[in-house]
Amino acid sequence: MDSAKVKEFLLELQGLIVERLEQVDGKPFRRDEWQRPQGGGGLTRLIEEGNVLERGGVNFSHVMGDQLPPSATAHRPELAGRHWQAMGVSLVMHPRNPYAPTTHMNVRFFVAEKAGEAPVWWFGGGMDLTPYYGYEEDAEHFHDVCRRSLLPFGADYYPRFKKWCDDYFFLKHRNEPRGIGGIFFDDFSERDFDHSFNLTESVGDHFLSAYLPILERRMDTPYGERERDFQATGAAATSSSTWSGTGAPCSDCNRAAARVDPDVAAPVVKWRYDWQPEPGTEEARLYSDFLRPRDWLRD
Repeated sequence: MDSAKVKEFLLELQGLIVERLEQVDGKPFRRDEWQRPQGGGGLTRLIEEGNVLERGGVNFSHVMGDQLPPSATAHRPELAGRHWQAMGVSLVMHPRNPYAPTTHMNVRFFVAEKAGEAPVWWFGGGMDLTPYYGYEEDAEHFHDVCRRSLLPFGADYYPRFKKWCDDYFFLKHRNEPRGIGGIFFDDFSERDFDHSFNLTESVGDHFLSAYLPILERRMDTPYGERERDFQATGAAATSSSTWSGTGAPCSDCNRAAARVDPDVAAPVVKWRYDWQPEPGTEEARLYSDFLRPRDWLRD
């Protein structure tokens, strides 16, 4: 196990993603270095009111402590009394153009150590896509890159992690998925450290290939107030799932690695009671054709 190697990868990944998004947007991301009183800290990179990205954050955190909360050790008693550290990169991007989808990506590592005993460690992560106006080619591209990120490690990982994502990001209070899904995994420590780390590394490294072609394809599509209004309605689902905890892909132990920054939430959100799209519209097609579990690589 090599936690220093994981941290090096995460910082490089954050820098690369920010660099490429700055090239697309034309506006620099802000830097906010922070410290956690209980141990550790991180680096938040944030953009708001950009040319392409209305708001987004690419956040790195590395936090640690001497004792985990009871909620973490209740179902993992082997963690009790161990020094722990958690680190990760998490991002959310909200483009201004309603035809460009929102996206989320997260890769993280947790380890708990105790003198004289083997460390307990695992990885987690994934990425998913939330369109407001659906395009089959975008969904197929995103899922194809997700599949390719996992294929070198075994053919069974993509269908397994896709289902995990579909189940995890299903919004029970709205009875619908949060977007078109992607891949998700947690408590991952299969085979050995190198296998698990390399798989997680590949997921992070494939994010730009999955998202940037879609963003660049849609960011200049003409739109009006109708589309912006619908985007704000859809953003309510994303915001509620992310900040209520139902959409944050973290176990109890991994939650400590995230600095919850409300500035990354969608900047404009509209809450409507029992809102339904007008039949036959593109807005209605999102619900009928996209917001349901699908095998995007076979349909």
